[in-house]
Amino acid sequence: MLHLALRMAAHRVTALLAVACAVLGGAALITTTGVLAESGLRSQLPPGRLGGADVVVAADQEFHPSGDLPVALPERATVPGRLVERLAALPGVTDAVGDIGFPAALVDGRGPAVPAGGDPRTAGHGWSSTKLLADARVTGRAPSGAHEVAVGAGAGPAVGETVEVVANGRPAASYRVTALVDAPDADGVYFADATAAGLAGRDAGGAGPRAGTVDLVGLRVDEGAGDGAARGAGERVADAVRAEVAGTGLKVVTGADRGDAVAPGVGSARSLLILLAGSLGGIVLLITGFVVAGALGVTIAGQRRDLALMRAVGATPRQIRRLAAAQSTVVAAVALVPGVAAGYLLAGRFRELLADRGVLPAELPLTVGPLPALATLLLVVAAVQLSARCAAWRTSRMPATEAVAESRSEPRTPSRTRTGAGLLLMLGACALSAVPLLSRTALGASVTSIAGILAAIGLAMAGPALVRSAGEAAVRRLRPGVAAPTWLALANVRAYALRLSGVVGPLAMGVVFVLTYTLTQTTVLAATSDDTRTGTLAQHELTAPALGGLPDGTLTAVREVPGVRAAAAAQSTTVVWEYEELGEPAAESAPATILGPDARDVVDLGVTDGGLDRLTGATVAVSAEAARTRGAGLGERIRLVLGDGARVDARVVAVYDRGLGFGPVVLSRELAAGHTTTGLDQRALVRTDGTSAAEAGLNALAADRTGLAVAGTAPDAAGADAPPEVWINLALVVVLLGYLLLSIANKLVAATAQRRTEIAALRLVGTTPRQILAMMRREAAVVAAAALAAGLALSAVPLALLGQGFLGHPWPAGPAWLLPAVAATVVATAYLTVELPTRHALRTPPADGLRAA
Repeated sequence: MLHLALRMAAHRVTALLAVACAVLGGAALITTTGVLAESGLRSQLPPGRLGGADVVVAADQEFHPSGDLPVALPERATVPGRLVERLAALPGVTDAVGDIGFPAALVDGRGPAVPAGGDPRTAGHGWSSTKLLADARVTGRAPSGAHEVAVGAGAGPAVGETVEVVANGRPAASYRVTALVDAPDADGVYFADATAAGLAGRDAGGAGPRAGTVDLVGLRVDEGAGDGAARGAGERVADAVRAEVAGTGLKVVTGADRGDAVAPGVGSARSLLILLAGSLGGIVLLITGFVVAGALGVTIAGQRRDLALMRAVGATPRQIRRLAAAQSTVVAAVALVPGVAAGYLLAGRFRELLADRGVLPAELPLTVGPLPALATLLLVVAAVQLSARCAAWRTSRMPATEAVAESRSEPRTPSRTRTGAGLLLMLGACALSAVPLLSRTALGASVTSIAGILAAIGLAMAGPALVRSAGEAAVRRLRPGVAAPTWLALANVRAYALRLSGVVGPLAMGVVFVLTYTLTQTTVLAATSDDTRTGTLAQHELTAPALGGLPDGTLTAVREVPGVRAAAAAQSTTVVWEYEELGEPAAESAPATILGPDARDVVDLGVTDGGLDRLTGATVAVSAEAARTRGAGLGERIRLVLGDGARVDARVVAVYDRGLGFGPVVLSRELAAGHTTTGLDQRALVRTDGTSAAEAGLNALAADRTGLAVAGTAPDAAGADAPPEVWINLALVVVLLGYLLLSIANKLVAATAQRRTEIAALRLVGTTPRQILAMMRREAAVVAAAALAAGLALSAVPLALLGQGFLGHPWPAGPAWLLPAVAATVVATAYLTVELPTRHALRTPPADGLRAA
């Protein structure tokens, strides 16, 4: 069987190239998603500034919903400070360090100068934290007074110099540099331990919400006689620490897991990779299966005569299907190796894109192992086997005489079951398109692209019947004097509806895919920008990114600027909303804004019930969409998990309409106090009288105060403010579109090349090469027109309902050049992939063409 399959594959190399290209592209895409998934499960962040710690004790920075992936919590949760002394007393522990991080930055006369590589939000530490660094080399002595600091060796100042430091929002103060710390990830500002605790509000006797706590506890153990002894001692200490903290909810990590404790939420990148791979995997598998099945359908259709003759000489239906599957698997095996290799390379490029957009930490590596390649091998071979057997099913089941008779023609009546299933899919897609009318959220909008793809699959199934009906209608309406090439082209459309629909379907899918995916993103962005623009009364915002947050007294100073009407502080965080859905507990992570009652003067959330003036204490405001779907109306109490893992019950005091622009929930400042990493406000929203004098006053204030920056609040029209997931989705569209176009082009080339006998017969009966070219060009025009018309028709309903639900009018928002670009691409693909193989066939003498067939 294998020998015969190889002989058949060698005889049909041109036709099988379409299968090879489909398999190669599909293998690359599936491998890419597999690498992302494996990295999400197994990749480890480097330990960073905890490289010298053997054991780390930290709070769990994840929320664990039942039966679902953990949700990352972005705000630093704390550890009781008294735990440091208890752990220091354990056998084998040589050092126990309670590490804290708080906003700090070096400044000079030219503005902020953050130490290279340091995060100003957590750049301040106590001196004892240097014990957790790996191979730290210290030049100088430890800071001991209230006005002494040590800095990283790359920060610039030398030992003995005096520097200005802004620490935790306090005014800049002078400090003397007593030491330089040279170690990997040593960037930061190191204060005396008591000074650091006071600046961060962590004094044991303090009154702040985080008094008496540390961020984490790092332990160093006795190294013993060698590395093996050190590892053994570390495990023994880790076991003792786990026993000591049992029941507290704290995590004890060692080895490669230490990297997750460096910064809150950074380890969530792995969960993001798993979610991303899962969402990409579904669409990639769907399109890959569709393309591979289509390519195999064309290939097997070109071999129906060979398969029918085998039936005539005694081959069983099962042997015919095995033969078709065997030769397709041989071709797939050849294309799999370069496809998998390309997938690993593509995964690396995709990780770089995610890191550049801030979706992934740059230090998170990809895990490159054999599992994605193995999974790709199994999935692709299974898809090829199934598609080949299905393509050969009809020929294998027919009586031998009928199979031979039908080998040069197509079934006269398309399958009613297939047609009915396709029409049902298209109707179901239309029903699914109504979701954006009911849910004005990003999740509701994503249904639009899914509905478009389902409709395209329905078109592929019902395509033969629709194309045949359209061809018959066109032939009936032809005028008597129509040109011969036009008549022949339309007659081919009617007679070979299955062949033509196999090309129109994928092209239409490409049109639907590009229009729905791209315009869904741009429509949601437009709706979000409209909400933000309409709801933001403030014309300016002040930030201090290099200082880790706004310094104390900034709001008071802003309100004293002439022309300023109102100013209010704002922050952003993430919460997990726990609720019940169909009687079952559910939880969803959501972005949240932190505002006070004074925010009503600088933002208009479109409040429909209640008011922002009540936003004090344990209260929240929620979007109308969330209030409707989760039963969180005015006066109701909701359960939230804040960004540091704290569980709270809050009362709803306002319901607002502009949820896309401002998120589903707004927290009061009192509710969020003590539950953010820095505790500082991220920005101040400022509403002025609109005069240039007021703007000049704000700019003068920012220039006079170190680290402040003034910016406008208008959304960026060029899309620079777009969320990172938008760029990821658009990159996905480009990659999948390239795969679709390449596969469609190869399929068209293969389908045209298989018509050598038809072209040769036409030439023998007197048709000139010019007439044949004209006929094929008209067929290409029919293909392009049908694909564009079908793609636009299938996209129209989902996009119209999306626009109505999100923008209030039945059309989406997006670039005007997109549709002409899609049309030009489809026309060029159809024309070139028909023109080139036709010209090649015309160079072959007609007799040779018939003999080769």
